[in-house]
Amino acid sequence: MFWMEWSALWKADSSLLLVDDVTALQKAKKVIVKQPKKRGMSPEVRKRIGDAQRKRWAATKKQASASAAKTTKKAAKKAAPAKAKKSAPKKAVKRTVSPEARKRMADAQRKRWATAKKLKSATPSKNAAPKRGARKASPVKAAPAAAKPKAPKAETPA
Repeated sequence: MFWMEWSALWKADSSLLLVDDVTALQKAKKVIVKQPKKRGMSPEVRKRIGDAQRKRWAATKKQASASAAKTTKKAAKKAAPAKAKKSAPKKAVKRTVSPEARKRMADAQRKRWATAKKLKSATPSKNAAPKRGARKASPVKAAPAAAKPKAPKAETPA
């Protein structure tokens, strides 16, 4: 209901406006939506900043050329007794392992594998998959732990 009243009022209001009023409203909107002006530097300020920067560049360039002259004098002094110095070091040769060392490393690794294999076979894991053709043991009520006789483990020679 509210919308119908509002639209009726809008139509009545717009019919009362003249063409000149519409253009005046459009111009007023353009004035209100004015973009902010960009700031700029005056030519005098720009010149002053440029001169200061060129002065800094000249100072660093002068300092760099003075230090370069000193280093060249030092290099010339050091280069004179170059005959007494050793020649440049040779390129590094690729290092290799001797056959004896290779055999020792292989034996040590085999020993580690054997130890790991012994430990694995001594303590079977619960998650290990059963062997093919093996049957599950029938569920038998377990006797108390104190009543079970313990069998001695047979040691295998290494």
